[in-house]
Amino acid sequence: MIRPTLATVSLEAIQANVRAVQRLLTEESEGGHTPGIIAVLKANAYGHGATRVGLAMEAAGASMLACADIEEGVTLRQAGVTIPILVFGALSISDLEGVFEQQLTPTVSSPGAARALSRAAADRGVRLGCHLKVDTGMNRLGFRSDNLRRSMADVLRDPHLAVEAVYTHFATADMPESPFLEEQRTRFDAARDVLAGLGLSAARVHAANSAALLRDRRTWYDWVRPGLLLYGIVPPPLAASTLDLRPALSLTSRIVAVKGLRPGEGTGYGLRWVAREARSIAIVPAGYADGLDTRLANRASVLVRGRRRPIVGSVCMDMIMIDVTGTDVSPGDEVTLIGRQEGDEITAREMAAQIGTIPWEVVCRLGARIERRYV
Repeated sequence: MIRPTLATVSLEAIQANVRAVQRLLTEESEGGHTPGIIAVLKANAYGHGATRVGLAMEAAGASMLACADIEEGVTLRQAGVTIPILVFGALSISDLEGVFEQQLTPTVSSPGAARALSRAAADRGVRLGCHLKVDTGMNRLGFRSDNLRRSMADVLRDPHLAVEAVYTHFATADMPESPFLEEQRTRFDAARDVLAGLGLSAARVHAANSAALLRDRRTWYDWVRPGLLLYGIVPPPLAASTLDLRPALSLTSRIVAVKGLRPGEGTGYGLRWVAREARSIAIVPAGYADGLDTRLANRASVLVRGRRRPIVGSVCMDMIMIDVTGTDVSPGDEVTLIGRQEGDEITAREMAAQIGTIPWEVVCRLGARIERRYV
């Protein structure tokens, strides 16, 4: 018997979202060039399950998949993914065997990574295709855009590395009030000119995450790199514009007990919620060990029999309590934490707003013990 708390993932919705992004790119691209899609599957496909989702995205027409590290890439290959897989992460201290065994495309983002990958390729007598990351101001991974003439000489003449693409990452694409997206784009274009002057003129280019894709067509280049959009979630505070997206994940559980509280009685750790009058509460077996944020207590609601019922008391390790006063509920009734029930819907974006976080965190934190059911 499985636990009653489970995530249902619609592979059809994910594929529809890939096709919706591709339609947007086709309809609004200029000059007869339509960018391809590098579909991002970091963190177990944002909590949706990387292997099933990766195969679905490949079938829907993604040009490439992208993941955080070699282990994620190996998992995708072993699941049967055949299209290129880009590894974003720093590789200077990694075990690189999987890059070669599973034909992954690594990122060169530091001198250390370049040396490590070059040595590994030389040992195997091959020339390794890779992508080069340029840091245009996020100051995380990547070669500084204002220092490329000095830092790129050894990388570009390395006989064991073949730079197939150049990319950057935007720090404020989901902040419309910030001018830094335009500053980074300008720096990136200048960096591309420098690289062309150093002999790297045929490499392909990508930069746009989900938010940049929605905001500025000038960031589309040869490929775009949507993540959150492909799961049917628009990065807040942006609107979806003309994209017809479908949320791919719903999170549900079931009531396991119903009990009454007398006036003055509380519930949960710390008794942070006390009934002022007689109330009915229901117990739901989903807690912070399943990825529910403790801040949801006394702020957020769930759906039961089509009605919103507040989470009260505290989010415990394995369960939450909800106030069901005035609602005829019984053990076994379905509880929707994320998703649609009858005429109402709770989205990951709404849940994130209620606790002052981001929807990426809400879906990525879904626990490993939650069964993913694919439809």
